[in-house]
Order: sequence, then C-alpha cells, then structure tokens
Amino acid sequence: MLGLNRKSVKLVAHEKKWKTLYEREEKLLRLAVGEFLISIEHIGSTAIPQIVAKPIIDVIVGVENLTDVEKYLLPLKKIGYEYRGEQGIVGRPFFRKGTEAVSTHHLSVVRFGGEIWRKHLLFRDYLRRHTEAARRYDELKKELAVKFKNNREAYTNGKTEFVADVLRAANFSEQK
Repeated sequence: MLGLNRKSVKLVAHEKKWKTLYEREEKLLRLAVGEFLISIEHIGSTAIPQIVAKPIIDVIVGVENLTDVEKYLLPLKKIGYEYRGEQGIVGRPFFRKGTEAVSTHHLSVVRFGGEIWRKHLLFRDYLRRHTEAARRYDELKKELAVKFKNNREAYTNGKTEFVADVLRAANFSEQK
C-alpha cells in the first residue's frame, strides 16, 4: 500500500513495486511539465533496495531556473500535486500528492546540478553501493520510527547526522 498520514512515521519493508510506481509517476510528470525539466530521479528510501521506508514515493526534478515555478503550478495541480512552498528548504519548491490526510508522493523541484540535487543523488547512490551503510541507515530509521512515531519532523531531524556522515564519505570516495 502506498501512502502515509502526513504527521506520522510508519516504515514498511522495501517493495519492488516502488520502482514501477516511480516510473509511472515519472511518465506523468514528463507529460505535465517535461518542457521545464532537465532531469528527474527517484530519491528517498523507496529508491534504495533492502531498506525500510515510509510508503511515499520521493521524486526530485532538476530544472534550469527556479523562477519558472509559477509556470508549472497548474500542470502539476492537474495531475494531483499540491504546492506546499519551500517547506523550510530555500531553493526547493515542494509538492505533495495524495488526499488531504495521506501523502503518496513528494516532489522536490531544484536547480539541476545544484547543491540540493547533488546531495540527494550522492546519498542515494552511496547507499545503493554500500550495503553496510544502508544496513546502518535501516537500523537508525527503525529506532527513530519507534521513538518518534507521531512526530515526522523529529524523525527526520534524527537522521541528520547520519546523512551528513554519508555525504562526507561519499564525497571522499568520489574524489579517489
């Protein structure tokens, strides 16, 4: 099942169908706003095999110019996305899809090749290649989900140090 209450934290085992659900969503997004995007990627834990995840498909779209956000508000709305502003992250217009209470997809629009774009892909790709790091992330997520089952913000904040460590390791390994 895809979707989760916007404030709660519930993790489920990785499902192979998440890749297919992402691919379906990517096609919809390309039809709706393809003229504005440079690249689109599946990010977040549903994009990393072998680890638990909130059952929400996370997508990042790379665009040349963030000032064009007004141009794709209506096309995204037509395919079910609600614009939520930057949600505390400057340079990242954020959209959610689902019902009023339950999110099924999160969409971040960022500058292609910019810092936010690079960090998301670096983190995802590092965990895909390093099973021990992915296992540690899986364990941390499970611990945090128990501790903060009704506080998504605290759950997310609890992962900050681990994410920073992985990004440092990933940058180091890429420079070799």
